[in-house]
Amino acid sequence: MKRPVTSQAPWGGLPRWVGVLLGCWLALGAAAQAPLTPRQLYPGLFEAVQLGRIYPDNKTFVDAVPRQPPAAIRRAWEQQSRQPNFNLRAFVEQHFVLPAPVGGSYRTRVQAGLNRHLDTLWTVLQRRQDTAVVEGSSLLPLPYPYVVPGGRFREVYYWDSYFTMLGLQASGRRELVRAMVDNFAYLIGRYGFIPNGTRTYYLTRSQPPFFSRMVLLLAPTPGPAADSVLRRYHPALVGEYRFWMAGADSLRPGTAHRSVVRLPSGEVLNRYWDLSDQPREESYQEDVTAAKRSPQPPAQFYRNVRAAAASGWDFSSRWFVPGQGLESIRTTSFVPVDLNCLLFQLEQLLARSSRAAGDASAARRYEQAAQARRQAVLRYCWDARAGWFVDYDWEQRRPSPVRTLAGMFPLESGLATPAQARQVAAALGRDFLKPGGLVTTLAATGQQWDAPNAWAPLQWMAIEGLTQYGHKELANTISGRWVTLNRRVFEQTGKLMEKYNVVNPNAPAGGGEYPLQDGFGWTNGVLLQLLQRYPETR
Repeated sequence: MKRPVTSQAPWGGLPRWVGVLLGCWLALGAAAQAPLTPRQLYPGLFEAVQLGRIYPDNKTFVDAVPRQPPAAIRRAWEQQSRQPNFNLRAFVEQHFVLPAPVGGSYRTRVQAGLNRHLDTLWTVLQRRQDTAVVEGSSLLPLPYPYVVPGGRFREVYYWDSYFTMLGLQASGRRELVRAMVDNFAYLIGRYGFIPNGTRTYYLTRSQPPFFSRMVLLLAPTPGPAADSVLRRYHPALVGEYRFWMAGADSLRPGTAHRSVVRLPSGEVLNRYWDLSDQPREESYQEDVTAAKRSPQPPAQFYRNVRAAAASGWDFSSRWFVPGQGLESIRTTSFVPVDLNCLLFQLEQLLARSSRAAGDASAARRYEQAAQARRQAVLRYCWDARAGWFVDYDWEQRRPSPVRTLAGMFPLESGLATPAQARQVAAALGRDFLKPGGLVTTLAATGQQWDAPNAWAPLQWMAIEGLTQYGHKELANTISGRWVTLNRRVFEQTGKLMEKYNVVNPNAPAGGGEYPLQDGFGWTNGVLLQLLQRYPETR
């Protein structure tokens, strides 16, 4: 039986504007009040469960809800684990409520059609605000309603949510979009940044910074109404930027600190980073096993693995030594082109929100920062010989030889020149376009962010980028193939998937540390936008 609630969330009954600001006030004590993770709460028991693999997915235990206070569970573990014939699984299930996949008993009615399914899924995936916290739960509570991705992903994820919001916008659910933006503003205030996901074990890293794009969903066109939105979220936008740029002012050329890198000529760009150098709690057994195969010191390997998780691309040959596997991962050695395009957009929006707030001096500073970043990305991330935007290896001082769909972000952000956009479009159609859409990379490694797999957010960013630069025919082709694939899989399985095989659309996607997930927030969101934009595909 689930034990009673032990503590109330701090926002119960408050007006929303107070809730948004409350996070900012709480931030003053955020570091001291950071909640403990499952590994910190249950030493010994945590390692026994995860390394013993009593559940196929390491995420099961870290998402379980304790039936008693953690201290009582620790005492029981210390007393019982030494006894003969101790049953670890029985112990866990006596003391914890195991999580269930998102969706529960929901079953698709394929005959009702794809559009009906998409609309119904918002109800299946939506969660109410978290008004109470069970002591020892890994869930980070949120003050407003939100949508989760689906499957094993029972909490909010940062960059997933932007693409989910696209679908909510297309469905006319503006209030839910606003609620989710308010949740992210709260997280920035409460923790100083937006974590990878709303779990305690994600509080050491963020994800691709789409918060500025979320705000723009509420302020799509310039004018007084947009200025009001920008003023409302200006403190949160500033907080997001401070997190990513922390330590930049004191960096010497050729060095890095956390998420910032100062290049030899003095330019400042960013990389993905995680504050921890320990195995990920949600993939503990996988990380411990993989570290044994790596020539890197374990702490360095774990940091690179975690940084790849922060990128959202976990895992991909994008981060590996060419021709090698996960054991060679070097995520923190790269200045990622997609990350810096997103920060370029954040700087541009901060200039607008500063001006809306009446701070012309700050607006000029952000404009100058955006222009400096643009010039640095064009200098370091454009590979003229390949005709493609790539990551920059700041340690080896050379562009990465690996081409990926991250190279489409300079088009989506408006950072590329028209000539560069023409070269990228030509290479995209020649090398990346497959029967079901765009393949993520050109390497088939068995990793889920490599060929033959494709992901909805990257299809969207590519289509948007091509459209902005006038390459509408190619954009239409990609959209048509992706929608056709999504529709066919739905009609065959009744599901919309986290990822798809676009090289052989009749085969399922593979790779990764967990089985193929359905739901699925960002797939639904992108599909709805494309169906709205291209009604002939309905």
